[in-house]
Amino acid sequence: MSDIRVLVVEDEPIAAAAHAAYIERIDGFTLAGTAPDGQSALRLLTDFAAAGNPVELVLLDMNLPDLHGLDIARRMRAAGLFADIIAITAVRELNIVRSAVATGVVQYLIKPFTYATFADKLASYRLFREQLAGPRTGKPGAGASQSDVDQAFASLRAPSEVSLPKGLSVSTLESVKDFIERQSGAVSASEVMAALGMSRVTARRYLEYLADAGTVSRAARYGTPGRPENEYRWNRPPSSAARP
Repeated sequence: MSDIRVLVVEDEPIAAAAHAAYIERIDGFTLAGTAPDGQSALRLLTDFAAAGNPVELVLLDMNLPDLHGLDIARRMRAAGLFADIIAITAVRELNIVRSAVATGVVQYLIKPFTYATFADKLASYRLFREQLAGPRTGKPGAGASQSDVDQAFASLRAPSEVSLPKGLSVSTLESVKDFIERQSGAVSASEVMAALGMSRVTARRYLEYLADAGTVSRAARYGTPGRPENEYRWNRPPSSAARP
């Protein structure tokens, strides 16, 4: 599968440069360009499509100086520009999220976010594309099965976007994820307990949840005194490194 061409649409120069740099750090993606406003974005998308080198993914700031992100998404569709959209915004209102989904937004990033969160979203999106592009039937010309489609769309959803088991909270889950993302190696429930000030049992529940969701890998830790325990390592996208 060739690299996914990405257009960054962001009016803040520092943020635009950061998002462009993030794209260049992640395997499977290439930066097609950046645009500081909606009109520029629409022109670039049209020019790339006319040249036979269309943009496949737009990282779209929803609050631009000339057009709202939802207006840009609608104009894209009306013009036959069917690039997928990851909305990047500080807006948290439910009605905006609903409208964004209705206009073809496949992912939603809330500012501020870390590189690890950004990379995780793009890795999920790439997996989504790969699963839809290559059904596991093994038969030439065969269409995707219901299972293929379900699994592809499930890959777009992070663990915090689905219903959590009773007793787990989204905020604590994000704290656990952020801690693990920062580590260069695997961590145990005891280490999470010490770092985040929770009980070992609670730490293990969150780690097991993330392991079951495929966000972290789980393995037995050998050579430590006392009772055996598992260790958990963040499943990083290719070429990404631990944050300082």
